[in-house]
Amino acid sequence: MGSKNNSSSNRARSSASIVIVLGLCCFFYLLGAWQKIGFGNSDGIALDITKQTDCKVFSTLDFESHHNEIPMTGSSEPKAKAFEPCDVRYTDYTPCQEQDRAMTFPRENMIYRERHCPPEEEKLRCLVPAPRGYRTPFPWPKSRDYVQYDNVPHKSLTVEKAVQNWVKFDGKVFRFPGGGTMFPKGADAYIDELASVIPIADGSIRTALDTGCGVRCSSLYFF
Repeated sequence: MGSKNNSSSNRARSSASIVIVLGLCCFFYLLGAWQKIGFGNSDGIALDITKQTDCKVFSTLDFESHHNEIPMTGSSEPKAKAFEPCDVRYTDYTPCQEQDRAMTFPRENMIYRERHCPPEEEKLRCLVPAPRGYRTPFPWPKSRDYVQYDNVPHKSLTVEKAVQNWVKFDGKVFRFPGGGTMFPKGADAYIDELASVIPIADGSIRTALDTGCGVRCSSLYFF
């Protein structure tokens, strides 16, 4: 008997809840429709503000671009700056490795052997002249092995490096055997020896470490 009374009361509560929800939905729907057609307070306030605002329309506004009206002061092409040639004594001048300037630095820890580039006030503003009798360098790959003596007229390295198989003086050219002390038979012979054990020619190996070769001859011969 008690369970029947409970079920009937639950149905009554559910029916009342549904009626309340439907009533609220209808109320908010009518409220929204009422505000939308212009009778709400917010629309009235906006209308009053619009009437009080004095909006002026300016007829002199110009929205066109005026980039082309800027006067050109000169030619758009940059002007090449001409430099006078330096004195002949600067033929062998190398700014950051200038020998006379390097000898003014301390000998401790071989500091004088480091790169010492000149400060701004000591930089040259001229063209370093070519040596007397300068000739057109050899094209590649001949330039790998030969250099015109007239372009570098100094033989001291051929004496100091005579036992190292690095550079030799032959007639009017310097010849670089391409081996040094690391490859007495030449870098090309060393590369051929490598090719006998690893596949160099087919392109499967694309990285080579040039270790211990101070004159980089093996890198040149790989080209």
